[in-house]
Amino acid sequence: MDYIEFIGGFIYAYCTDFVINFANILNLSYYEINAIIFCFIWPLLTLVLIVLNMYKYLALKKKSRISNSTYQNE
Repeated sequence: MDYIEFIGGFIYAYCTDFVINFANILNLSYYEINAIIFCFIWPLLTLVLIVLNMYKYLALKKKSRISNSTYQNE
């Protein structure tokens, strides 16, 4: 259990340092970078992945429907 807490603390510290350094590079505050990441980038990425998943699902369903009808015609 101590190892899991150590890993969680390490990941949190790494992500926080990354955001702070990124904010310094862009000359923005930590809170502005957090807002950009969690209010804009994360939801946009989630929507894009949902749309891609639906597209792939429908393409696979269409392909399986075509292959099933091909086997039934033989």
